[in-house]
Amino acid sequence: MKSSNRAPSATSLPRAPRDEAGARSARYLVMMGIRILCFILMVVITPYGWYTWVLGAAAILLPYLAVVSANVGEEARSNRREDPERALPAAPRATTAAPPEPQARVIRIEESRPVESRTPPPSPDQPDRTT
Repeated sequence: MKSSNRAPSATSLPRAPRDEAGARSARYLVMMGIRILCFILMVVITPYGWYTWVLGAAAILLPYLAVVSANVGEEARSNRREDPERALPAAPRATTAAPPEPQARVIRIEESRPVESRTPPPSPDQPDRTT
């Protein structure tokens, strides 16, 4: 089993399900529009001939094809995923040794709890100054 320590890149991930469903719906609606156009042309164009049969067959077969293509996901259409690292040119190698870059320091900011003011209770021999 091949294991990779690298995270997948954004271009190698499949489409979001919402985007894929939208594309499939649009493809279905376009095919249904073509079917309606075929049906209208089949009835309107005269004289009837071989093209009438072709338009009729298209009007009959397009719903089946539209449903099948709408149910096929993007994964089944193309299993090809892009690997952007293969398309990038190799970085030029430095001929001189560059000074090491300083390591970035992490500054962590945390919220502290509020400090309660703790005043000692007044002693019995001291007079009360609050009144």
